[in-house]
Amino acid sequence: MACAGCSVNLKDGQPIGCRSNGNCSTGGCNRLNTYDWLATMEIEDVETFNVVEVSFKNGARKAFYYNQPFTRAATGDMVVVDTQSGCDVGRISLSGELVRLQMRKKRVPEDGFFPKVIRKANERDLEKLDEVRSSEIPTMIRARAIARTLKLNMKIGDVEFQGDGKKATFYYTADGRVDFRELIRHFAKEFKIKIEMRQIGARQESARVGGLGPCGRELCCSTWLTSYRTVSTAAARYQNLAINQAKLSGQCGRLKCCLNYELDTYMEALSNFPEDAEKLKTKHGIAVLVKTDIFKGLMYYGYEHEHGRGRMYALDLEQVRSVREKNRRGEFPDDLAVLQVLQEIERTEEPDFGVGDVTGVIELPPEERHRRKKKKRNRDRDRGGRNEPQNRSEKPNEQTQKPDAPSEKREGGRGKSRGRGRNRGQRQDGDKSNQPKTPEAQAPKQQSGEKKEGGGGRNRGKNRRNRGRGGKGKGGEDKQD
Repeated sequence: MACAGCSVNLKDGQPIGCRSNGNCSTGGCNRLNTYDWLATMEIEDVETFNVVEVSFKNGARKAFYYNQPFTRAATGDMVVVDTQSGCDVGRISLSGELVRLQMRKKRVPEDGFFPKVIRKANERDLEKLDEVRSSEIPTMIRARAIARTLKLNMKIGDVEFQGDGKKATFYYTADGRVDFRELIRHFAKEFKIKIEMRQIGARQESARVGGLGPCGRELCCSTWLTSYRTVSTAAARYQNLAINQAKLSGQCGRLKCCLNYELDTYMEALSNFPEDAEKLKTKHGIAVLVKTDIFKGLMYYGYEHEHGRGRMYALDLEQVRSVREKNRRGEFPDDLAVLQVLQEIERTEEPDFGVGDVTGVIELPPEERHRRKKKKRNRDRDRGGRNEPQNRSEKPNEQTQKPDAPSEKREGGRGKSRGRGRNRGQRQDGDKSNQPKTPEAQAPKQQSGEKKEGGGGRNRGKNRRNRGRGGKGKGGEDKQD
């Protein structure tokens, strides 16, 4: 098969990519070609066959031409051929006796009329071919825009110019018949060349465009597949494939052609499986067929009353046939668990890299691990508060001073920290007032006290009232005594 660079990218009519110039041993640089194994052997044909196969646009289209003896053109040469509307440039992809086999395969009579090969292509012909090939994509984009303005239900998939640039063939896909007479007039007025419209299918369009499939290789339709067989979803069901339209569809939007490749093998394997074995009757209940393993020859059953949530039992083909015979005679086995095939699970031994087991060395004993986890939880709990330094510093004082006040511990940490900070400031001021003060230290404190008189007037008034009430209470007690 070919790579995308060989089949799509061209320069001067020759593929670029592997730089084999279209003559690699796999024959993949040219699409839909046949490997000319006789050309590599130095064997002369006893009876020369002058008809050659010429491919155009890197194998997108092929035709048979009569090779005149004076041209001396061989396989792989670029030649100029005669057409009904001028001249075209192509490459000889096959010559000799293999051309006769290809004609027989395509049911082309040998004594029919074939256009002639005029001569080998020169540099001017290749330059003209490269020029018209480079204008194909802009022409296709413009043609799509014109078709959309005319509101035609069609899609232009590819454009192929003739080698001399006098004619262009537009390949399109459509669901039904399209009246494109008005479209041809617009194309002739826009491009000023002879126009030919040709309708193709979705698979033919993918073959002309090319691409890579999900398998990683180039599309089969653009490399070797010439006949397109109908593909149905029954092919996927026989192969136990999930009916997923996205995975079963190819680049063309139709079902993949490769679904038919192994269908005959699956049909032959399924012919050995018993028919009408969807349900088996046992004393435990009715068993329903869940899935089939075609390669191992096993059928998996599950009980109907378990609704697919129970255990599946694997039975081989002989056991299924025996259970079916018993059911026809009115006999029922006890349970499928007795008849199931025990599948041996292959256990692969892990390679020994010569490294000892170090898990016991680095693991901690269970008591130490539990202790460390507990410490970590306490540490995370302490970090959760907003006032971390105050809570950490005052936690031991709280335990020593107020052990009998559990109600205060239930209060919010925020209010607790505010009260502690205020009391701490009062205690520090009281301790400092008892110390002897120098006149230099008293001056700035008096100034700061004067600045704070406005803000602390209310608190001082409340303290004086509380003192007066306390004095009255004491005085009253004295009088009673």
